Amino acid sequence: MSLTQPTDMASRSADLAGGQFDNSYARLPQRFYARLVPTPVRNPHIVKFNYTLAQELGLEAEGLDSEVGAAFFCGNQVPEWADPLAMAYAGHQFGHFVPQLGDGRAILLGEVIGRDGKRRDLHLKGAGQTPFSRRGDGRAALGPVLREYIISEAMHALGIPTTRMLAVVTTGEPVFRETTLPGAVLARVAASHIRVGTFEYFAAQGDVEAVKILADYAITRHYPALQVTPNPYLALLAAVCEAQAGLIASWMQVGFIHGVMNTDNMTISGETIDYGPCAFMDAYDPATVFSSIDHHGRYAFGNQPHIAQWNLARFAETLLPLLNDNQEKAVALAEETINQFPATFTRYWRDGMRRKLGLVSEQPDDISLINALLDLMQEHAADYTNTFRLLCSAAEGGVAPPGYEAWVTRWQTRLGQEVYSPREAAALMRANNPAVIPRNHRVEAALSAAVKQGDLVPLETLLAVLSTPFDLKPEHAEYINPPTPSERVHQTFCGT
Repeated sequence: MSLTQPTDMASRSADLAGGQFDNSYARLPQRFYARLVPTPVRNPHIVKFNYTLAQELGLEAEGLDSEVGAAFFCGNQVPEWADPLAMAYAGHQFGHFVPQLGDGRAILLGEVIGRDGKRRDLHLKGAGQTPFSRRGDGRAALGPVLREYIISEAMHALGIPTTRMLAVVTTGEPVFRETTLPGAVLARVAASHIRVGTFEYFAAQGDVEAVKILADYAITRHYPALQVTPNPYLALLAAVCEAQAGLIASWMQVGFIHGVMNTDNMTISGETIDYGPCAFMDAYDPATVFSSIDHHGRYAFGNQPHIAQWNLARFAETLLPLLNDNQEKAVALAEETINQFPATFTRYWRDGMRRKLGLVSEQPDDISLINALLDLMQEHAADYTNTFRLLCSAAEGGVAPPGYEAWVTRWQTRLGQEVYSPREAAALMRANNPAVIPRNHRVEAALSAAVKQGDLVPLETLLAVLSTPFDLKPEHAEYINPPTPSERVHQTFCGT
C-alpha cells in the first residue's frame, strides 16, 4: 500500500502557510469514515497557538496566529487540500463493548507532512455534529480543551509519546453541560488516530477485508519495516504491544494516570491520546483514581499495565483471521504474543526506574530495591515526584528523607557498584526525575482563571514552567509544592 498514491479528489496536496499536506486515510474505502465539513461557528478567536509545533510542522506560524488561522482551526474555512471526514470506530468502554462510537465531535482534515518527513493527522475536536454524535452536540468546552493542551504539552516535554495541540479557538458560542460554558475547538496533531477500537469496528461486523485493509495501512504508515516479515500481521501485533508497553511504563514513571483506558483511547502508533479525566499523582498509592466516572477503580494507577494487556488482547482478537487460516493456530500465535506483554512492560518499567535511581548496570536485586522504595513511599504517603527529586541530592551524600535512612544506605551501596561518580549518578537522576509536573491543583487554578475570568496569565506561566520540567527556575520554586488539604483535587472529569 502506498500512502502517497494519487487517486481521486482525496489525494490533493497543496501548500497552506508553508506546510505540505496529504489525505491518505481518505483514500481508504468509504465505510472507514463519513465525509462532511465542520459546522461553522459564530465568532472564532485564537486563545492559544503552539508556535513551536507549527514550526516543527513546517507551517508559517505568524500567518496562522491570526483571524485567518482562527477561521481555519475552528473549521469555518476548509482549505483546498483538505478532505474532511469523521472516522468510524468502536470500543470497549469500562469493559463493555460498544459497536459504534466514531468521531462524534471531531473531524480529520488531513495529514501534515512535517519538516522531519513524518506524517501527522490534523484533527479538529469540537467541530460539530457528525453521523457518530449519538445525540451529542458535537462541541467542546473551553476548559477541557485547555486542559488537553496543558497535559499534552507537559507529556511532550517529559519525553512521553503523545498527541499534541496546535491551537485552541474559542467559538463565540455557548455549550451546555451541567452549566453553560464557553465553546472551543481544539486543533490536534497525532501520528494517526487509528485505535484498537478502529479494528474492533470492522471485526465486530465480520468485515475481514476491512480489517486487512486497515492493518496494511497501519503497517505502511507506522511500521513499514514489517512489510517484509514472514507474518506481517503477527509482527504488527507484537509491535503495538511493544509500543504500548514502553508508553505506559514511561507515563507511570512520572506518576501519570490516564483515567479512561478504553480500547478507543489506545492508539496503534503508541501515542497517548484523549486527555479527559487524567491526572498526576501527588502522594504515591497504586490504587489512586481521580476520574469521576471510574467508580470501581478499573483504571487506577497500578492497574494500567493489566488494562493495557487486556486491551491488546482485544486487538489480537480482531487480527485472528489474518494471523493464520487455522483458527487454533491463529489463537495460539496471538496468545503467545499477548502473554509476552507483562515481561516487556516490566523491562521498560524496570529500566526506567533504574535510571530514576541513578543506576545503569543490571543487578538481580534491583527489582527488590525499587519495590522497597515504593512500599516506603506508600507507607509514608510520600509525594511521588518530590521524593525522587530529593533522592537526587542524596545520591551525592545529601540528607536522606526521614524514615528512609536504611533504604538509602542500601541504595548507596548499590550505587557504589556502578562505574561512575556520585555526581554523575545525580545528573542521570535529575535527567529522569522531573522537578515539576502539571499538578492537579495548579491545572485547575489555571483553567478557572482562563475560563471564568478570561485571565490567561496563570495558564501561560504554567505552560512555561512545564516546558522545562527537569530544570526548574528559582522564581518558579512554588510549582514543586504539593497541594494543601484545601487545594487537593479529588476528582477529574471527562469534559464531554
